Amino acid sequence: MDLDGRPIKPITICMIGAGGFIGSHLCEKLMSETPHKVLALDVYNDKIKHLLEPDSLPWAGRIQFHRLNIKHDSRLEGLIKMADLTINLAAICTPADYNTRPLDTIYSNFIDALPVVKYCSENNKRLIHFSTCEVYGKTIQSFLPKDSPLRQDPAYYVLKEDVSPCIFGSIEKQRWSYACAKQLIERLIYAEGAENGLEFTIVRPFNWIGPRMDFIPGIDGPSEGVPRVLACFSNNLLRREPLKLVDGGQSQRTFVYIKDAIEAVLLMIENPGRANGHIFNVGNPNNEVTVRQLAEMMTKVYTKVSGESALETPTIDVSSKEFYGEGYDDSDKRIPDMTIINKQLGWNPNTSLWDLLESTLTYQHRTYAEAIKKSMAKPTSS
Repeated sequence: MDLDGRPIKPITICMIGAGGFIGSHLCEKLMSETPHKVLALDVYNDKIKHLLEPDSLPWAGRIQFHRLNIKHDSRLEGLIKMADLTINLAAICTPADYNTRPLDTIYSNFIDALPVVKYCSENNKRLIHFSTCEVYGKTIQSFLPKDSPLRQDPAYYVLKEDVSPCIFGSIEKQRWSYACAKQLIERLIYAEGAENGLEFTIVRPFNWIGPRMDFIPGIDGPSEGVPRVLACFSNNLLRREPLKLVDGGQSQRTFVYIKDAIEAVLLMIENPGRANGHIFNVGNPNNEVTVRQLAEMMTKVYTKVSGESALETPTIDVSSKEFYGEGYDDSDKRIPDMTIINKQLGWNPNTSLWDLLESTLTYQHRTYAEAIKKSMAKPTSS
């Protein structure tokens, strides 16, 4: 039954970006707990291989993998037509890329998403589009004097979907290329809904964390690369290197467990009457820390799950220019207001920051250990 007591009918979902972190967890949820079918579109399927084979799996036949790149594949519209709902997860969403690959970032998050929106609108197909909490940019609080009493007022820093402005840095701060592209595609989707009747839901994730997040360089990703903050820190811990705190680690973030977040997405999928036309923050305001506090907590959690002692110097400070390159800027604080999603879908997250870090680091430690073991077992050439 849906939230209004009506039977939920099985649907076919076209999931673009199904092979990524969020897509893999969403596919697992759909296969194990629902009767829905999934057309899984992505360039890679490593993170969902366990769902695709063997044929004896209980959901065999309900998930089909289609290897394609939405940039230039004529099959895209046909696959969207075959489905009742399209979920678009495809994006370049790694901060290290925003000011070093700004063109790729803008094309990936705006230009490449245009055909998806167009095909859904023209064929009367429902769309759930994944945006980002970065569309909010900086808080009003960050522009107030340090000693202003207004800094304590949540109205100046809690981010609301229907009220908060989107404040970005100057044009030469190319770090905002991602947020700007995401905001523009949001506005286009909203306009399609207003002018052409597109049924849509926009999701703004606030740092979703869990197993299979990002990559371990050289193990399940490229040898060189800078993933997002939590994966960056976990990679340092795995290699017994100090955690690098950019500009002192003073930025504040909230983190939500991927399994909690996927519950919210399933509610959107199965309650279109409550979700259509809405933008939803999906995060956990109770799990807020500075990046420095996150590093300290992760060091403690990793010591527990690995049995290894902490380094004598667990963290080092680096400048954003040194770490990310020229053109970097950042948002100061990201706390989601949960009023709309709670009212429409009755959703609230419940996993603490410690618990989600323990789950994630346990997975990362096991994956890393297995990969090292395999590499050592390989015969060497004479």
